[in-house]
Order: sequence, then structure tokens, then C-alpha cells
Amino acid sequence: MATSSSGGDAAHAAVTADREVVISRVIGAPRELVFEAFTRVRHLSRWWGPEGFTTTTRSFEFRVGGAWDFVMHGPDGTDYQEWITWREIVPPERISLLHGESRDDPNAFESVLAFEAAGDETRIVMRTVFPTKELRDEAVEKYHAIEGGEQTLGNLAAYVAELARNEMDLKGAES
Repeated sequence: MATSSSGGDAAHAAVTADREVVISRVIGAPRELVFEAFTRVRHLSRWWGPEGFTTTTRSFEFRVGGAWDFVMHGPDGTDYQEWITWREIVPPERISLLHGESRDDPNAFESVLAFEAAGDETRIVMRTVFPTKELRDEAVEKYHAIEGGEQTLGNLAAYVAELARNEMDLKGAES
């Protein structure tokens, strides 16, 4: 089964194979800045999650074997306990992680984020593999994983565009 969706001019998603979802977007900022926005908790809390969600971090240690323990607060007031363990970090090219509700979640899914330089822009590809087809289907149908992923990358794009503008303003003021 392969279906695809587009969340705007620059976002694209597809359900591939039987356990995988792939979401990509071109972001108008340099790769190093986009990577930094993914790796610093002070940035993550400003953009992580679909539209209307906020994030509260309990603990954050960005290193292989480290974890990010956080709560996503939905616009309807629902809290979602989340846990990410960093499995591979190759700055500024790739991050591999395991994402679930807790450290020992048997339904946790694996994601690999690739950051590809494209001139002054960055193409980010988020490839997520679920333990089973049923868990993938539930994430797509019940939790709107494709739309949520596209919105999350849209939030990232808006946030790093703001960071890049602020950096340019600072450089202009220093001249």
C-alpha cells in the first residue's frame, strides 16, 4: 500500500511498505541551523508538535543513549506522555531515535531524520518505522500521524525562518 499526502508547497508525506511513514520538507534555512533546532531543548519547546500543541520537557540529554522525557499538551487539554531515546547522532546530517510513551514502551517506533543541504536550504526527511502494520495504521488513522508530522515540520520551518531573520538583524546591527 502506498498513499501520499501534501501539507503545502514544501511538505510531502507517504505511507510506504507496510510499517513505514515518510515525511519530508524543504526548509529555507541552512542545515546547521535546522539541525540545531532539533538538538537543543530551548529550541524544541518552541516548535515541537502539531499545530495547537505545546511541549513541557521533564529531562533532556542529547547524546547517543540519552533521552528526552516530555509531555505534549493537546489543544483539547489532553496530555500525551512521550519519551525519545537518541540512538545515533551524526551532526549535522542524521539523527536516529526511538520514540514511545515511556522508556520501555513495546509499541515504540523508530525514526531516522536526514538533514540534506540544498544551498541555503535544507531538505529534511523523517522516515518512521512502526513495530507492526497495525500500529502504523493506528498512528495514521487515529492519531493523524501524517498531518501531525507535516504540521510539526511546518512549525520547524517557521521557527528556523524566525531564527535566521533574527541572526541577519543582529549582523546588520553590528555592521
